[in-house]
Parts: sequence; structure tokens; C-alpha cells
Amino acid sequence: MHLHLHDDGPRFATRALLAGIVLLGQLTTAATVPPASLLARSLAGPMHGVDEIVFALRQPGKDPHWYANFSYYAADPHRKAYGEGGRLCRLNLRTGQLQTLLDDPRGGVRDPQVSYDGRRILFAYRRGGTPNYLLYEIQADGSGLRQLTEGDYDDFEPTYLPDGSIVFVSSRCKRWVNCWLTQVAVLHRCDADGSHLRPLSSNNEQDNTPWPLADGRLLYTRWEYVDRSQVDYHHLWTMNPDGTSQMVYYGNFHPGTVMIDAKPVPGTDLVVASFSPGHGRTEHDGVITLVNPKAGPDTVAAAHPVSRSADFRDPWAFSPDCFLAARGPTVVLVDGQGNTQPLFALSAADRAAGLQCHEPRPLAARPRERLIPPRVDLAQGTGRLLLADVHVGRNMAGVQPGAIKKLLILETLPMPVHYTGGMEPMTYGGTFTLERIVGTVPVEPDGSAYFELPALRSFFFVALDEHDLSVKRMQSFVTVQPGETTSCVGCHEQRTRAPDYAAKPTRAFRRPPSRIAPIADVPDVLDFPRDIQPILNRHCLQCHDYDQTNHGGVFLCGDEGPMFSISYFTLIARNQVADGRNRPQSNYPPRALGSAASPLLDKLEPSHHQVRVSAHEKRLVRLWIETGATFPGTYAALGTGMIGSYSENQLDRSDTQWPAAAAATATLLRRCGGCHTGRLALPLSASAEQVRPPWELMEKDDPRRRLARHLLYNLTRPEKSLLLLAPLGRASGGFGLCRSVPAGPAAPGAPGAVFAHRDDPDYQTILAGIQAGQAYLTHIKRFDMPGFRPRADWVREMKRYEILPADTPPNSPVDVYGVERAYWASFWYQPPEPLTW
Repeated sequence: MHLHLHDDGPRFATRALLAGIVLLGQLTTAATVPPASLLARSLAGPMHGVDEIVFALRQPGKDPHWYANFSYYAADPHRKAYGEGGRLCRLNLRTGQLQTLLDDPRGGVRDPQVSYDGRRILFAYRRGGTPNYLLYEIQADGSGLRQLTEGDYDDFEPTYLPDGSIVFVSSRCKRWVNCWLTQVAVLHRCDADGSHLRPLSSNNEQDNTPWPLADGRLLYTRWEYVDRSQVDYHHLWTMNPDGTSQMVYYGNFHPGTVMIDAKPVPGTDLVVASFSPGHGRTEHDGVITLVNPKAGPDTVAAAHPVSRSADFRDPWAFSPDCFLAARGPTVVLVDGQGNTQPLFALSAADRAAGLQCHEPRPLAARPRERLIPPRVDLAQGTGRLLLADVHVGRNMAGVQPGAIKKLLILETLPMPVHYTGGMEPMTYGGTFTLERIVGTVPVEPDGSAYFELPALRSFFFVALDEHDLSVKRMQSFVTVQPGETTSCVGCHEQRTRAPDYAAKPTRAFRRPPSRIAPIADVPDVLDFPRDIQPILNRHCLQCHDYDQTNHGGVFLCGDEGPMFSISYFTLIARNQVADGRNRPQSNYPPRALGSAASPLLDKLEPSHHQVRVSAHEKRLVRLWIETGATFPGTYAALGTGMIGSYSENQLDRSDTQWPAAAAATATLLRRCGGCHTGRLALPLSASAEQVRPPWELMEKDDPRRRLARHLLYNLTRPEKSLLLLAPLGRASGGFGLCRSVPAGPAAPGAPGAVFAHRDDPDYQTILAGIQAGQAYLTHIKRFDMPGFRPRADWVREMKRYEILPADTPPNSPVDVYGVERAYWASFWYQPPEPLTW
């Protein structure tokens, strides 16, 4: 199959494959073979020597997302993502005898993994009455339960490593999903007794289901979205057991599937995984799929569906023709043609209690994987990265050798808490994540670069030309471990190619690694009202303000709108900034994203009405674009200061201002609704919900509409709202853009004007409604307004992370920028102090 790398071809190819699988499952029920035939055949073949299996029983996660099955929700710590009731079970496949090794009616059991000798079981256990999953180990006969990890975080999905240590997923990373209400967990490792615990990953989003491959690498799921869709990129990656050499394994070019629960198929190069459709289903439900990695990570045909429907989870392969899996309330055996045989089914009482089967594994000895010697040096605070030739890549047409002069190093910053599935108010339809400016490193004339990076942080690169304009963006992230030296071939290069260092020695590797050069006099985390708006005030408002005659319908004042400032929304809505948006697309052509493709920079040149900005001002704007063009420079803005957003939970319906807003809505419907239909429709509702304030009636602006609430309502100067200026006659200071129609009362004395003067009672009614919104915004406050307070949830989490003192009151005034800087710095790896004798 030919893949078009720059359109939706890969997305459609992958989704079409899965759609076909699901459709087949709907039309043709997976065959259930005659009793015992598949099991008998398997026990005599690929399952020879396997008499028993272990599995977990528990309620599935209370959330539709595959990752949201532990801990609590941001706005309500009493609301849990898990249910109560858990068991660890052992089943004899030959006799059908079931033994319960652990039963906790109020607890939770998950992710059993059998030791190499088949005598012990490692699993995650949440004791009844406690909130967190921690790692435990138990003998295969149910004796000797012992706790391995402790703390106020969740540890789960553990796997034994051949050197005796353990890798697992943990929320000790102290961050939240950037687009949801639950916490993140990433890869960690510890010794066999739970000691010497340390992170292996710096991901802002979920890592899941690590498992060792026969060659010693760890196979796992990594979810990421750097300047691209948050619901499409969750694919298979590998790393060494010490966290070094993190690399895509399969699927990262093909959006639209969660590839999870992957494990090697014994005696082959294949892996089996659950391909969970779209953004994934609860508890990883998906299609049992075989992946052949030999063709490289981007070949769609390398994935072969096995099951006939997408309701299987936690597959375990005995061979390419024999699989163990959980399926709702049952444990099943599946052959290579998708035929199934139930091995165990829950009782009616257990089903009524909401229990389901999870993570079936053979209770049998297995060979240890190859040992990969450690490549980390924990005494070092940095690692090194060698780039062979930045000009080499899959989509670098037109980039001449020597065109790229340096790399801009950016860091994606963890989020301390989140409340919704949206990115607002961080951006309007763009990134969810703040990006920190770290600095630049040089690129040699041959395209090579060699530089140091701080360990265990998430970096991505922007290739810059001689004018410091973007040529290519990474749209992923890289992490180095302490003391690691790693390399890459080029920029989005084919993963099946290796660099020919012998034929072309790199110039950069002949010298010591470069250190990142900070960018002087620029904040490392930019904030639009603080850093960019003053530039617009100095150079743009003489034209682009409401009182100017040559504004051209573009307003760049910093006045507050319902969610953003007028200027911020104007720049984004008018496509003055080229970013990845929230699209399922990667590897854009050169100069298609970032500063080189952003018309705003052209507006800062003298050719645009003799604008004269300083080099420093232009650098600020350029770097603001490169860092995702966010509105706030703090995550404390989340869930605050937004009127009409589904994330704003502070709206007080009993407030006396809302009758004025309801009256304004009714007036707008009467005076303006006749003309404003279709693409020109106002953000209003003629339904019973018209009692609500007009700015709250559209939680998501329809992109097909030309009139967005973010431009219509000015909550700093209500009389400058376009909702009033457009229908107000020019003689009264309005724009005179709207005309009366016969269905609506014409304004007397000024034919065609909807409002001839400001004394019109309907004009005053609408103005009063907008003033009510202004009063409410003044009450709840936005991050850039005097007296702003972060949400109590933000304060709670900062206290839990030990960034704020434990006795900090929930509504106390805090420097949110300074607190978040301390929060991010808490993740910076610090080598241990050398022992002194």
C-alpha cells in the first residue's frame, strides 16, 4: 500500500483497517469452536507444559478512556476512576478448578506477571479502603504476600526484568493528562524489593504496558502529542531496561489507533498487541493484532488482525496461532483465524457486581530475555545526542545542504492539574502544552550536530535557517538518560536506514559536544498578555483599534473577550500563526509550520505600513510562535476566567446580573436573528436555553461560522463590542454594517440603521447584558487580571507535590508563575552527592 505522508492517507489506511475489523465482528460473530477442541489442540501443541493460568478480576475503569482507571478526578478527589472489588485467581486448564489467591471486596487487583521460574506473581494491588495501587508479590500458591512499593502515588503494570529488577508504570511523575481530568503515569524501575526507584521516562502523557522483548529491550505504549492531535498518537515504542535508546517501534506515522498490551510471540520476531480503535476503549479493549517489525515502523501491512471484533484485551501469545485473552466477563483462547473457546466465565453474581476478567497469563516457567548492559551513569546530569545530517529526511525537498544553521531546543512542560478535554485557554484550537525555550545549538555545514541535553526531560527541536526562521519541526520529543550518548540519522528520516559514518564522518563528532546557548533577554516561557501584547500596543493600535478609521476589521487591542483577549483570538482566527493545530498530521513539508510560515512576522516588516519593530521585539514574537503561540504562560489559567466555557464551573445562576444577560439574548434574537442565519448566525440560541447569557450558549464555536463570540463581546470596554458597533449607525460612532429588514423595526430617522443612536432601548438592553459579563469576569478574574487566584485544585496539587507549604490556604494569593517554575525544576535530574569517607 502506498502511503501519502502529507495527507490523511495513513490515518485513513489504519482506520479503514480497524473499521473493517469491527464491521466483520458486527456481521460475523466470532466462531466458538466445539468444547475442548481448541484447548486440547493447544495443550498438545504451543501450550505444552502449561497447565494453569492466573488472571485478575476487578471492575473496569469508570471512564471511557483506556488510561483513566486509577486515582481520582481533578475537580473532585472523592470521585474515583476505579470501582471496588478485586481478586487474583488461578485456573487449572485441565480440571477447571479455580483457586482464589487474593480476594478483597473493597480493593483492586490488576496486572499479574509471573516470575521466570513460575513460582511468584508480581501484581498491582489497591488494598480495600486505600486509594492507591502499589506493587506486591505473592507466591503462586497464595502464600507470602509482601508489599514492594509504598507512597501516595499509583504503581501498576509491572514486569520482571532478566536482571531481577522491575519496570512498571507510576503516577510518581506528578502530572496530569494535558487533555483530560485524570493523572499521568510513566515508566519507572526499581530493584526486586522496591528499592532504588527511579523514573525512566519524562513523558507528559501516558506510558503503558511495558514488556521485555527477547533481545532485552522493553516494548511499551507511548502516548504523545507535540503540535499535533491529542487523540491519535499512542503507538509502540522501545527502550533499554535502563531507559536509554528510546525509539519508535511501530505505528507513530499512522494516527487513529491505540496500540497497547504488546508482547513478543515466542520463537518469532512478531509481537501481539491490542489495537484499540480510535482514541482507545475502556481497559484497552481492541482487536488482537500481530505485528511484524521487519519492514520497519511505518508499514501498514505489517499489522495483521487476528480477532474478528474489537472487544478483546490483554492478549498473550503462545504462537502465531494460539492466544490467551480476556473478553469482558470471560477468559478465552483464540486461534490465528479468530476462532475462540471460553476457558472461564464469571458467575451471574460477579457480573452483577460489575466484575470483569483481566490480564490472563500462563502460570509456567519461561526463559529470561537477553541482558543489555546498562548505559547510564547516574553521576552525570546530562546526556549527549549526535545528529548525523539534519538535511536527510522523508520530506526535506527544497532544503539545500547548509541551509540549516542551528537547532532551537524546546522543552514540553508537565501540567500540574487539568479539568477538561480541551486546550482552552492555553490556545484556541492549538497546543495543550506550554513549551519552554531552552536555547540553541549549532549545526555544522555538513548537517551534523553534537550537543549535551539535561537528563530526563522532554525536548524537541526546530531546525532554523540563517534568519532564525523555522525549516522543520520535530512534532515528537526525545529524552536522554544520565550519561547516555544516543544518535539519530536526520530529520524524520526513514527508520530502516542507518548512517554511513565510515563513508561520511560527521564534523560535529570530531569535537566536544556543544552546550545549549540560552537566548538572552527573552523569557523562557512566554505569556501573550505580558510579552506580546505590549508590542502590539506600540506598533499596531494606531490602526487596529475600534476608534481608528483604517482598522480593516482587524482589532489588536488587549481587551478581554469571553475566553481570550480580542487580539489573541484575532491573530489565531485569521491564521496569522502557522502551528500544528490539533490535527492528526505529522512530517509537514519544510517551512510549513512555525515562524517561516506565519504571516504575522511579515506584518512586522517595514513593507507593512512602515512598521518599525526592534530586533528584540521581533525575536519575542518569533519565539512565541515557535513555542506554540499560547495565550497564558501558566497552567494556573486552566479552568479560570472563562465565560461560556464548559470548563468554567464557577457560574452562579442565582447572581442578579443574569436577568440582564437573558434580556440581551432575547433582544438580539428579536432584532438580529432575522438576518443572522447560516454562516452569519450569531452565537445565540432560540431554544428554551435563551434564558442563559448569550456568550455562554456556544461552548464550541462552529468553524463554519464567521461570527465568533470571542470577537463579538468586549468585556473590558463593553461599548466597543462588535455586537453593538456593527448595528450602530456611523453618526453615533458605530460601524453601520447592519441594516434593518422589514421583519424587524427600522430605526427611526436613519433608514437602514438597526440602531440610529445609543439611546435606543434595545441597544441599552444589549449593552447591559455585556456589562453583566464584564462584571462577572471582574469577579472571577483571569490570569492576567489584578487579584487573580488559582483554583483550589491547583493549590491542592502543588501542596501534594510539596511545592507549596502544606498550610497554604486554598484561596491564598500566590505567584503562580514562580510556583510553576519551582514545580518544573523539581523534575530536573540531580546526580547523587558522592560518598565521603
